[in-house]
Amino acid sequence: MTALDEAHAAMEATPGDDAARLRFYERVADAELTVLLEREAEGDRVAPRVFEVEGAGYVLAFDLPERLTDFTGEISASATLSGRALAGLLAGEGLGLGLNLEVAPSSMLLPPEAVAWLAATLGEGPAEAEARIGEVRPPGPLPPALLEGLDAKLRGAAGLARTAWLVTAHYADGSRGSLLAFVDARPGAEAALAGAVREALVFSGIEAGALDVAFFAAASPVAAALARHGLRIDLPEREEGLIPLAPGSDPDRPPRLR
Repeated sequence: MTALDEAHAAMEATPGDDAARLRFYERVADAELTVLLEREAEGDRVAPRVFEVEGAGYVLAFDLPERLTDFTGEISASATLSGRALAGLLAGEGLGLGLNLEVAPSSMLLPPEAVAWLAATLGEGPAEAEARIGEVRPPGPLPPALLEGLDAKLRGAAGLARTAWLVTAHYADGSRGSLLAFVDARPGAEAALAGAVREALVFSGIEAGALDVAFFAAASPVAAALARHGLRIDLPEREEGLIPLAPGSDPDRPPRLR
């Protein structure tokens, strides 16, 4: 079973559990999905095959390439996109998603409104605010679901920063809160890292604002305080030489439907 199969089984076993439902949608967003196309992709343009079900259009995608082949019974034109990229594309066209249909335990139809919800959830950026840190102290307890979500998201942020520190921050205005501080983030990666933390909050069912995010250079005096009092999280290094080629695999050049 794949991670998507397991998340789907957990959701089906506990239909009233919002946390299980959120974890399933998170797995959909994080998955690399193989999408059935009408014809081979042309540059950044893809033409998914659309099926009509009860008056709504659905695009078919599979979390393993061989599952698409099992469904069609032949080698078919396809493109590999992240679930989050696909959700954004489909929502813009009012389409639903047929996931692993007939070939896996996670076979299901996500109607257009569910895809639109996922795209909106993923597309909403974190709120920005400025606050001067007055003091840094060791971190307080955080919900296990959030810690698990952060671990998964940061493992997927390879190469975007050297380290992150979890602390309790006391701000100059008298407020305090849990803070995840990234040190030596790659230039331009701040939005992606903040978005990953926000997704960990959302899909863990935790209230937004339960964890602040900040960025510091290693030479900053705050970075020294983080190292003294914080819980260190090392981000994995990015493997060199791996260049994404499939439509949708480069976040700076999302594919376009046609």
